[in-house]
Amino acid sequence: MRLLIDANILLDVLENRQPHVEVSSLIWKLCEVGRAEGYISALTFANLVYVMRKELGADKIEEIWNKLRLIFFVADLTEKDMDFATNAKWDDFEDAIQSATASRVGADYIITRNQKDFAHSKVPAITPTDLLQRLT
Repeated sequence: MRLLIDANILLDVLENRQPHVEVSSLIWKLCEVGRAEGYISALTFANLVYVMRKELGADKIEEIWNKLRLIFFVADLTEKDMDFATNAKWDDFEDAIQSATASRVGADYIITRNQKDFAHSKVPAITPTDLLQRLT
């Protein structure tokens, strides 16, 4: 199973966001142990650094990057992703890029807590809890 992991799931773990960190950590674990192929967009990492900028120095950015690369595959941002997002005219440009990336890498699901933002996505968006229930 191939998953595109949205930024909010990564931030749940990196920032210990309660009450979401527990279930989001389980998604990380699925990818870490090979039960799922987890992908993140290169844009997602840039967004993480931006969101966490006040608490990150260069060494911490490097540490997070290296940790993410051990667990997840990083999908480059392509011109076609940008074309899709521009032409799709979604309310959230970044979510349109996520959807395009998910499609391009052959993801079965986008894992997010913001399902409504992906209502027009060809790749279904589900929550971490929904995915874990499907696996049991």
